[in-house]
Amino acid sequence: MRLIVTRVAPPPMSAIADWYGGADLVDSYAVTLPAAASQDPATLARALFSRPPPWVRGLLRLRDQIVGPLGAKTTTAIGQAGASDGRDRVGFFPVLGRSEHEIVRGEDDRHLDFRASVLLQSDDHGARRLVATTAVRCHNLFGRIYLWVIKPFHVLVVRSYLSRLGTLD
Repeated sequence: MRLIVTRVAPPPMSAIADWYGGADLVDSYAVTLPAAASQDPATLARALFSRPPPWVRGLLRLRDQIVGPLGAKTTTAIGQAGASDGRDRVGFFPVLGRSEHEIVRGEDDRHLDFRASVLLQSDDHGARRLVATTAVRCHNLFGRIYLWVIKPFHVLVVRSYLSRLGTLD
């Protein structure tokens, strides 16, 4: 079952809330989780990001071919750094923070820094939702151009990842 994704306000209780002010991009998308879904944000984050669909892998390869020669970190370089730095990873990005309800991934580069939060929330009726928030801070013109180009794809990717969470094991 595909889950319905809605755009929501960035959650003020997120560990990356201090990134919202002054960010060049902040967006949040949420899904209501099925009752049987994990209650561990790290498990949910791994389910979201560890198995990208083929079209996303293709976009990442294209991205790497374009921005790698321009000096931006490629997904391969980020992943290889992970093999040697010993930090926990979700997908190819390092985990920068975690709590009982949230996991934060991110990366810093010459052109921009980003943080991505996966936050598990519960309402008063016991319904749980997962909120994926991204915050990006650009450092230079290349970063702003890069963000402008990838933003439509970013939205499609995040929405796709969240919607298919209901179909993953």
